[in-house]
Order: sequence, then C-alpha cells, then structure tokens
Amino acid sequence: MSIFSSSTSAIPDTLEIPRHVAVIMDGNGRWAKKRFLPRVAGHKVGLETVRGMIRQSVDIGVEYLTLFAFSSENWRRPPEEVSFLMSLFTEALKKEVIKLHKSNVRFVMIGNKSDFNESLSHEITAAEILTASNTGLTLTIAANYGGRWDVLQAVNAMQKANPNMAGAFAEEHLNPYLSMHYAPEPDLFIRTGGEKRISNFLLWQLAYTELYFTDTLWPDFDDDAFKLAIQSYQQRERRFGRTSEQLANP
Repeated sequence: MSIFSSSTSAIPDTLEIPRHVAVIMDGNGRWAKKRFLPRVAGHKVGLETVRGMIRQSVDIGVEYLTLFAFSSENWRRPPEEVSFLMSLFTEALKKEVIKLHKSNVRFVMIGNKSDFNESLSHEITAAEILTASNTGLTLTIAANYGGRWDVLQAVNAMQKANPNMAGAFAEEHLNPYLSMHYAPEPDLFIRTGGEKRISNFLLWQLAYTELYFTDTLWPDFDDDAFKLAIQSYQQRERRFGRTSEQLANP
C-alpha cells in the first residue's frame, strides 16, 4: 500500500469532491428513543444509512470513506448494547462483504482487534483478504479504535523497527505505522447527531480536515443530507497555512 505524506509536510491537492470522507455516525440511540424504541433499533436502521452512504460515495467519486463504528471508549456502554453491536457487526460483514466485493470496494478495519471474539475476528480477516485487490472505494471501519491509541501504537512500532534512531524521528518516520498509512488524510469530516467534538477519532489525521457538524441523527442522514455536507465543503477555502492572496495568485 502507498504511504501518504501529511498535510503539515506537504500541501495536498484540493478537489471539488473530497477524496477522503471520515464520519462519526452519531445519534442512533436518540433516534430510537424519540420513537419509543430500544436503542438497538436505531443501530439497525443506522446500518441502512451506511449502505446508502457507501453507494453515494461511489457514485460521486469519493475514493476513501472512513466510518467510526465503535470507539475504544464505547466499551463503557451497557453490556447488552455492546453485545448487540458486536453481533450486528459480525452479521453485517457476513451479509455485505460479497456485495462490497462485487462493487469493487476494498474493506479495511482499523483499531485494536485483540478484544474481539473469534467469530468477529474471522469475518474481519476474511473480508479484508477477499477485497484486498479491489481498486474502487476504500471503505475503512474504525472499531475499538481511538486516536491516542493509534499514535501510541505507531510510536511503539516505529521505535521497535528503528532501535538506533532514538530522538531523531520525524513525521515521515511515523506515518508508515499509523493505522491509516494507506490513505490520504481526510478532506471532510462529518459528525451527525448534534455533538461538536471529534471524540478521539483520527487525532493525527484530522489536522487540516474541514469539519462539518449537523443536528441530523445518523439514521436520518440520507442522500440529501450528504449532499449538503459536500456543498459546505465546496464552499471552504483550504489554505494549509497560506494566505487567501497566495491562493488567488499561485
């Protein structure tokens, strides 16, 4: 896989359609609560929204779509909800991976896989192997993932691989060990559900990402809502440390 440079060491191309979109899919539980349904009902409907976003990302030319499905802090949720989410993830992989493969979508999972049960670990590995050579959209699912964990595991791996370079590391030395070394940094970050924080998601990679927050709950985040996010992104001036005058007169 390619190793991409960071936006603090090189200026990436700015395209009309974001090359990489990262999403915190928030609001499933509140969506269900508003309808007097159990929280797990919101997660089921939220899976339909995932399918729609994958389809639309392919249609408009997004190359990388990264979805925050389960954070390392989500283990603190009620045990029955965590158990349901793990089961839903397992079943979704069983049902969806063939569809993804037929659509030329590459599936990647980032996060600490050591806490998953054998069944889920098997499905993740099988999905990654089956779709590894696909050249269309790269769909990344962040599960049991945390931004601080990502940086720490990268630092440890970098030091282990380069024991004689203590104190002489630079960004380009760390980048290959980050979970998303195979993808450019996100151009657009979307968080649904009304919260305005990044919640330990891709802390290193979001340095120059355009942030978009919406009150729309994830199960209601349809094609039109995604279009609004893209339109907001297209109105941004991405300077990467430069001035507006420099952009006007390159």
